[in-house]
Amino acid sequence: MQDPVPFAELADASLVLEREYLGGTAGTSADDPLASLLPVGNQGGFRYKGSPAQGTVQLLVLYTSGTETDWPDTIDPETGDFTYYGDNRQAGSLLHETRRKGNLLLRDIFEWSRGGPEDRERIPVILLFEKSGRGRAVRFRGLLVPGSPRLTSEEELVAIWRTTRDHRFQNYRAHFTILNEAVVSRAWIDQILAGDPLGRDCPGAWRRWVQARIFDPLEAPRTVVIPTKDEQYPATAAFPLLEAVHQHFSARPVAFEHFAADLWVHSDPHVESIDVTRPTRDGGRDAVGTYRIGRRG
Repeated sequence: MQDPVPFAELADASLVLEREYLGGTAGTSADDPLASLLPVGNQGGFRYKGSPAQGTVQLLVLYTSGTETDWPDTIDPETGDFTYYGDNRQAGSLLHETRRKGNLLLRDIFEWSRGGPEDRERIPVILLFEKSGRGRAVRFRGLLVPGSPRLTSEEELVAIWRTTRDHRFQNYRAHFTILNEAVVSRAWIDQILAGDPLGRDCPGAWRRWVQARIFDPLEAPRTVVIPTKDEQYPATAAFPLLEAVHQHFSARPVAFEHFAADLWVHSDPHVESIDVTRPTRDGGRDAVGTYRIGRRG
């Protein structure tokens, strides 16, 4: 892993995949590294240069902490898929009427993505950063385009319902593809801000997507196929829930098999049926069932 980029060098730094960019030490919001790396805001998940309401956003940063259990932004490094949730995260606002206009921006860029090259040229360059865990430091996770070659247009951006304290509201679940580009050069960033995103230093994967909607995902198969114990653990924020489940079934562990089977049935629509096996001499199988592959005819 490369050394992290110091805060004092951020303004001139290129963006390297998986590299860490350090924050300042003043103890104020000015320590935010993203605002020093790029001319975007220093708060929120949607940070951009331009106006979503006027359709003039040139550069968009999607920032995720990776720890919100209610809104689990997820990266699949093996497929290059990235799932991101919009910014209407509490009741009382309509889907597109958020303060930062993030959902409005999602609506527009996914609509433009399904048009022709002229429409896709309106889409801002999208950069993904994740909180790295060291102070305000962030890690660059890749160059994004809206959509996925694995999904239909109806599946790429979906308005979903949630309930908080018995109040219902809608938010977006958006699917992006991380492009197969290891570096976003400072020269290209300068061209983007100068209004020339398809200029000389534009990465090939971005150009091909804009011109022909060709996806070139960054697919990185794992070198270790069997997940370690730590990889099977949930995010830190979900540990209290895991401990509560473990403690609840500690006196009758066999009952957990029924709980797990019921949870799977209700979380995966492809499960047709499932029967829990007997507590002992079950051949190592906790349950047997039918799983449907493909869509119903």
